[in-house]
Amino acid sequence: MEKGDTIINIGPVDVALSYRKEIMPDQGLMVQVFGDIDGHDTEILRFDCFDQDPHYHYGPENMNIRLHMDKTTVGTPLGWTLKNIRTNLPAMVRRSGYDDLAMAVEAQGIDENKMDEVEACALGKSRDERRTVTHFRGDHIYEAGNIRFGVEFRSNIGAANDRGVAIHVLTDHLGQEFELLAFDCFEIAPHYHYGPRNQDVRIYWDTTTSGNTLAWTLEQFKSGNLASMIDRAGYPTVAANVDNDLVQAVLPSMEEKAWALVGTNQQ
Repeated sequence: MEKGDTIINIGPVDVALSYRKEIMPDQGLMVQVFGDIDGHDTEILRFDCFDQDPHYHYGPENMNIRLHMDKTTVGTPLGWTLKNIRTNLPAMVRRSGYDDLAMAVEAQGIDENKMDEVEACALGKSRDERRTVTHFRGDHIYEAGNIRFGVEFRSNIGAANDRGVAIHVLTDHLGQEFELLAFDCFEIAPHYHYGPRNQDVRIYWDTTTSGNTLAWTLEQFKSGNLASMIDRAGYPTVAANVDNDLVQAVLPSMEEKAWALVGTNQQ
């Protein structure tokens, strides 16, 4: 793995920080520990402090032991990572297979002022570089109790000029409308978002198994999966108050409009 874009020397090792947002089902700060091994700048430890699957690697360039963080017990993955770099670094370096470097860390210690700088930078990058998405609400709105659906046909999306029907699941909070889920039923790269303004978990359909993505999306609404999907997006209170009868009542007109948009925009 390439060395992160922000590098801070804390004594015998460097700490490198980089926010990874290109992993569409996940995102978060990557914290790396680098040291000099026989004249080579070597990645000793890597901590992937991701939202969904936080984990860390002992010796990525050596044995590459990958272990998962239990979010229930570690608290925040980034906080756990910084604590272990401060208090447990020699043991972790040694387990990575670099005994001489571990002894150097034990002998020299780490610069606590520089670790304070690492922590401030890490927290700032985690806050400021987070990937979120703000979509247009859609041209055609369908009210269903505490949620509403917005339907539109999008075109000229990205470098590939993708296009297709988009369905937005929306709600109101503190006087503002925001998006809970988004289903982008595009022709080239169809995908959907859990919590576009929250953790933005972005999942690309395997159209070999899903079939037509618009039909798949509508089937989730028909089969009663909507509340569970809203809950996964990070909005359990909204999910608990979804009135499935109201959802089912608006589905026929929404489905008719969605398929009509497909027909109108066929090339």
